[in-house]
Amino acid sequence: MTFMQSLAAAWQNNDSLLCVGLDPDPAKFPAHLKGRDDAIFEFCREIVDATGDLVCSFKPQIAYFAARRAEDQLEALIDHIHAKHPGIPVILDAKRGDIGSTAEQYAVEAFERFKADAITVNPYMGRDSVEPYLAYPDKGVILLCRTSNPGGSDLQFLDVGGEKLFERVARLVATEWNTTGQCALVVGATFPAEIARVRELTGTMPLLVPGIGAQGGDIEATVKAGQTLGGTGLMINSSRAILYAGKDENYAAAACQAALETRDAINRYR
Repeated sequence: MTFMQSLAAAWQNNDSLLCVGLDPDPAKFPAHLKGRDDAIFEFCREIVDATGDLVCSFKPQIAYFAARRAEDQLEALIDHIHAKHPGIPVILDAKRGDIGSTAEQYAVEAFERFKADAITVNPYMGRDSVEPYLAYPDKGVILLCRTSNPGGSDLQFLDVGGEKLFERVARLVATEWNTTGQCALVVGATFPAEIARVRELTGTMPLLVPGIGAQGGDIEATVKAGQTLGGTGLMINSSRAILYAGKDENYAAAACQAALETRDAINRYR
């Protein structure tokens, strides 16, 4: 299946708009994992297996693996998700943004080396910097639009010909760049009014929404602003609040409970 087909199936099969972000920080791991060569893989595997029936997607952040020379563990983790949780798409959170042959290599890295189902991409360099990812029509290309960090307004709120820059990005992606139907957008939960505006501009395009949980985004406001008429259209990401819900060797069970509560809280407003 394509990324979009897998995502739609996961929304329905797991009754979930929850995306669990995999941002493994060894300093926060329970004691029994510390010092193990495969600690990052094992930590994430336990989280994945505990929450796989509660999510619509998983989102490993590549920096948490690359900084510790654990790319091999990232490859193994994505293979594990595909083998043990078939149909749950994996979004490689890499926020790549470059042109020409460099972008082509980033696409090879994401889709051929890591075998991710989708990747986050920075659109700042324009359409030709996105086209190498669009050459994989079964994959998802998720472009930054209105990010959850406070400094995002420095550029994303600039006026460009009578509209804000984030609105221009949303409109361009929805009307000109998404010729293969594989695009989605990142819009932060910390700005529900902007979520609603992006939804207005993009129709039913999926939105990846970080910012609930540790970043303080409001679940009710996020769902009401961003859901489609069918009650889907969102991948609402939570990372730290789920990953580190427990501190001891029962951390996976605590993560499962946190994911269940988050999924159900989201569903109350659908």
